[in-house]
Amino acid sequence: MENPILVIGIAGGTGSGKTTLMKRIVERFADQVTVLSHDNYYKRHDDLSYEQRCLLNYDEPSALETDLMAVHLDQLRHGEAIDCPVYDFTLHNRSEETIHIVPKKVIIVEGILIFENKALRDLMDIRIFVDTDADIRLCRRIKRDVNKRGRTLESVLIQYQETVKPMHDLYVEPSKKYASIIVPEGGKNLVALDMILGRIQHHLEEA
Repeated sequence: MENPILVIGIAGGTGSGKTTLMKRIVERFADQVTVLSHDNYYKRHDDLSYEQRCLLNYDEPSALETDLMAVHLDQLRHGEAIDCPVYDFTLHNRSEETIHIVPKKVIIVEGILIFENKALRDLMDIRIFVDTDADIRLCRRIKRDVNKRGRTLESVLIQYQETVKPMHDLYVEPSKKYASIIVPEGGKNLVALDMILGRIQHHLEEA
């Protein structure tokens, strides 16, 4: 029997349009969708000062507690609720809060490195890689980090040059080969969006 819960992974480089695509799906199916974000699984570093935490490489797989995310996703797939960690980007550290997440008929897993980990990607029914030009992605990242995360332009550019781009080339781009679907421009690609929404609608009708 087909699992009544459909797990969709959405990966791609920073600023590629993953969030826009995810929001389009959530807007359409609202309370039938649960979202699990890889960003919330960055490791806790209470032993380091804020200045030391600023120097860490947040774009390599070891920066994240992906094993815990895989356990949580497996629990959701089996109908169990979880308490998801929360990450505070302004402090570069995990928050004391958690989010109680209940399983729904569709689970969206999103993050730049979610296809890099085999245990995690094996839990996904559909894997979508959002493919967007590097210049566009950089512009979007600058706007997000400066406006929403309180970063300076200089710090964003330094991080991009020293860790984000090298780690993208090393880990994110190669993980595209694990995708079921490659979607240029994410949520702005209306043809691909219609196909994805149609697949989800079919699952909900069958579940």
